[in-house]
Amino acid sequence: MNELLLGLLSALVATNQVVAASNVLAQATGIHAPVVNPQDPVEREYRQLLEADDEAQEEVDAWIEAASSQSGPADDLAAITLNARIKQRFESVEKGYQDFLRRHPKHTRARLAYGSMLSDFGRHDEAVAQWEKARELEPTNPATWNNLADHFSHFGPARKSLEYFAKAVELSPQTPLYRYNLATAVFVFRADALELYGLADDQAVLRKALDLYRAAFALVPNDFKTATDLAQVYYYLQPAAAPDAAGQAKAREQFLAEAIAAWRQAERLATDELEREGVAIHMARLCGMHGEFAQGRQHLERVRHAGLAEVKTRVRQSLDLKEAQARPGPAKEATDTPGATAPGAGADA
Repeated sequence: MNELLLGLLSALVATNQVVAASNVLAQATGIHAPVVNPQDPVEREYRQLLEADDEAQEEVDAWIEAASSQSGPADDLAAITLNARIKQRFESVEKGYQDFLRRHPKHTRARLAYGSMLSDFGRHDEAVAQWEKARELEPTNPATWNNLADHFSHFGPARKSLEYFAKAVELSPQTPLYRYNLATAVFVFRADALELYGLADDQAVLRKALDLYRAAFALVPNDFKTATDLAQVYYYLQPAAAPDAAGQAKAREQFLAEAIAAWRQAERLATDELEREGVAIHMARLCGMHGEFAQGRQHLERVRHAGLAEVKTRVRQSLDLKEAQARPGPAKEATDTPGATAPGAGADA
């Protein structure tokens, strides 16, 4: 696949850690759904705009999928024209938004949708201009704050991203997307979160992110992704400090039980065997990080999927190495203890 197509794919189908409240997502989740008269002419025209946008996106997605599965000189030539075809396909959609907003300049939902389309095409300054205007027109609309926060999460400043996600949560506390986004931003921008919230250290920031993920999960208790993101925070958390070896052992035991419970929660929501066995890999890794090698091997025994064979081998080798290093004797390396490196950063998975 040539560089032009690769750039196009990254611009149009890239997945971000933080999720924007685009027009499609807003319809799917009911984000900021004001009571409107469906027979109102303006509302009907707005809905037609969204339908035209969605139809164009579906068609373009099919083009990109077809192009990504092809190779060869002829297909490279087709890829060169794909960008122009996509721009041409959306020209009428953009003109529709522009015409609608000339006649209805205070329609904030249209500005949000138009901004999302502009953002998809990398026209970020224009997208922000639409979202800022929407925020000015309707400052109590949480989607405007969320979309701007998403932009700042990618382009900075990070602190503004945190503040705007928090504002979206304040305006719509029962929307799980906003709590999830704030949790992710706190987790990613820990230095800024530490300063913004006046927390003591990185571990306190991680606990705050964990609490935010828990609040989001409470609103969507059947969502596997939120459950797994919550559980993965435990790779970076450390057991509570204790004054002696016995206290440290107890704290580590309690911490690991808490972490495994989080992964068990995700396991119950897994939709297939691959997801369930993936959770078992995570539990085995955590056990190895905290010295429970036999328990880690028990979790690995449940992993049978061929697609996980390589990572299973790496985790097993890591368990064996860490157990050998933990044995008393001159070969023991003191640096290989839980918390000596950032959880989740090891080479075993």
